[in-house]
Amino acid sequence: MGHTGGGSGDTLGDRPRGAAPSTGDRGIGPAARPLCVVLASASPRRQALLADAGVAFAVAPTHVDETLPPAERPEEAAEALALRKAQAAVARWAQHGPEAGDLWIGADTIVALGENGPDLEYLEKPLDAADARRMLQRLSGSRHRVITGVAVLAVDAHGAVRDWVSHERTWVQMRPITAAEVDAYVASGEWEGKAGGYAIQETADAFVTGLEEGGFDNVVGLPVALTLRLLGQARASLAGGAVEPLPSTPDPGDEP
Repeated sequence: MGHTGGGSGDTLGDRPRGAAPSTGDRGIGPAARPLCVVLASASPRRQALLADAGVAFAVAPTHVDETLPPAERPEEAAEALALRKAQAAVARWAQHGPEAGDLWIGADTIVALGENGPDLEYLEKPLDAADARRMLQRLSGSRHRVITGVAVLAVDAHGAVRDWVSHERTWVQMRPITAAEVDAYVASGEWEGKAGGYAIQETADAFVTGLEEGGFDNVVGLPVALTLRLLGQARASLAGGAVEPLPSTPDPGDEP
């Protein structure tokens, strides 16, 4: 759950626009033309979710200030950070002239404990094992929010950058976590780079007793249906209502 920094130095070279990236070759370098869909995240979890949805994309990791912006609601903060990441990715390659129709995706996941107001507590990525232990102890037996903001940016025919931004919220119910379980989980290292200090897609699912409102993929780090809907809205707007299909990754069983 959450996000990680870093990135690859790979480029997509002269692959035709819209062609599906091969395994290990989803990076995009400054000298490369972006594909139609570009994910502004180095998170392997987000990449896997988008690939599993059948979308061909390139990866343009960004390094932005992830300090939570002042907002009354964590939902607003998640949207603002997602937009910040997508804007940074577009700006990074602006000198190479993103083409009209390019779509850029930014996402950010926030874990919020407590109600909005003075009792609201954000649990970001743990600084170290002690911080991860503190977060797990705070989340033990809790009902908390996991919000992922998603921003899709597109370049229109006039070169202007337009955006479509939304979020998904999942309420996560956790059972009480024993001290021994906390010790074992911290020792496993799964908490590293994860907002809230846990990964529901790994062994931390044993702590979760229920999800409400949003989906499992949202807790992992990318609400797929929402992302596809925003991509579709952006493409429809740029095309004046005529929607072209998103570039898809060929099914392994398809004929070459």
